[in-house]
Amino acid sequence: MTQMIELDFDKLNGLVPAVVQDYKTGEVLMVGFMNREAWELTLSTGRATYYSRSRQNLWIKGKTSGNIQKIREIRIDCDDDAVLLKVDQVGGAACHTGHRSCFFKKLEEGVIQISDSPVFDPKEVYKK
Repeated sequence: MTQMIELDFDKLNGLVPAVVQDYKTGEVLMVGFMNREAWELTLSTGRATYYSRSRQNLWIKGKTSGNIQKIREIRIDCDDDAVLLKVDQVGGAACHTGHRSCFFKKLEEGVIQISDSPVFDPKEVYKK
């Protein structure tokens, strides 16, 4: 069955959460948020675009770092208020800290362990 794509942006004050997953491996890379404009840009360009809640503006994933996300598949949840983006993560890292995934912290026996090393140095990439 085919139907028009219409997300419900009303539940979270104009935003929908976007879970991002590596298309090939299934690894969860990050979670971001999209407003209607970010959603429409993602659909029209094939590159993941998000809305930054802290900066209050759009950001195209990888525009600064080069670590872009090419959309391979999009899934929408049953309530039309969350999306799953399956992407090709170009450049090796999805996280602004330089790690491949934003989920590099692992809780083991009540202690947080770092499960991998950064792929790049964020100070060099973002010049901060």
